[in-house]
Amino acid sequence: MHQLVESDPDVELIWRAFELRPEPVPMIDPNSDYLRRVWSDSVAPLAERLGVTMRFPPVKPRTLLAHEAAHWARAHGRFEDYHNQIFRAFFERGADIGDAEVLMALAHELGLDSDSLRQALTNHEFAVSVLADEREAARLGVSGVPAFVANRQAALSGVQPVENLKQLIETVRR
Repeated sequence: MHQLVESDPDVELIWRAFELRPEPVPMIDPNSDYLRRVWSDSVAPLAERLGVTMRFPPVKPRTLLAHEAAHWARAHGRFEDYHNQIFRAFFERGADIGDAEVLMALAHELGLDSDSLRQALTNHEFAVSVLADEREAARLGVSGVPAFVANRQAALSGVQPVENLKQLIETVRR
């Protein structure tokens, strides 16, 4: 993504919230054959090809609080750092990013005010923003991650090469 943004000054990258399994959708057993098969057949080989460290997560948490925390970090000018911290915690260390204490520890590691985050999560100060992102995703037909949306008009799902993203942008520009 950064390669795309660097190559085209008119492209702005904005991460949005999307819960794969929001309440009341049932959670999937983290040790299910389905998840293990998808991981070994798709996710792990792709991560290896891209040089990204990813380990099979031992938990499958609800992610509403993690998305709220990321919105909080955006309001404090540290979205990218915090967002990356959440991904590393989950995919490299297997942390339960649905746990407020974990999210506050991640904020603290970055020198952010974890007490401020605790208050925001307790009061669900950013839940409205997260749910607005999810409604927008539904309107656009997004049903999985990752998804790439250009100018709120067209979307691609799944990991995409930069050329496909450039083509998506050009299609919307026309």
